[in-house]
Amino acid sequence: MNSGKSLEDAASGSEKSHRKVFNTLKQMSPHDVDALFHGAHERVFSYTDCLACANCCKTTPALITAEDINRIAPSLGLTGKKFRELYVRTDEDGDEVIKTTPCPFLQPDNACSIYQVRPRACREYPHTNRRKMKQILDITWENRSVCPAVFDMIESIEKDLGA
Repeated sequence: MNSGKSLEDAASGSEKSHRKVFNTLKQMSPHDVDALFHGAHERVFSYTDCLACANCCKTTPALITAEDINRIAPSLGLTGKKFRELYVRTDEDGDEVIKTTPCPFLQPDNACSIYQVRPRACREYPHTNRRKMKQILDITWENRSVCPAVFDMIESIEKDLGA
């Protein structure tokens, strides 16, 4: 990402070229979309330090599953019910998510106080090395203005496509 610019400004300034990339991706085979993202993911995360940013933890309530709650609650000495009461809400889509942003487990140094037991959504964010990337292009579009790594991946894919 261009230094000196906020991620939001960079995403806004690149919207037209990134739309072209996403329109191209939507026309490609799922296998080819995966290959492009997985290559970009490896390149970008070779130099990305998530602790320098933690924007995902500061702006996006993490999806949390019953399995996550069953893992996290005991590590905090809580029952699942008490954990839900303290930390979980149901969002407009009917999904259970962490109640507040920034995340209550985000520490001042951008580390996660429950890192070893963190929710699956946090473990997998920004979801760019998964299979079937074509299915989550809309989420990835949104994440390009939240996560500098995703922004850089789109820039990388744009170069790969020669766009």
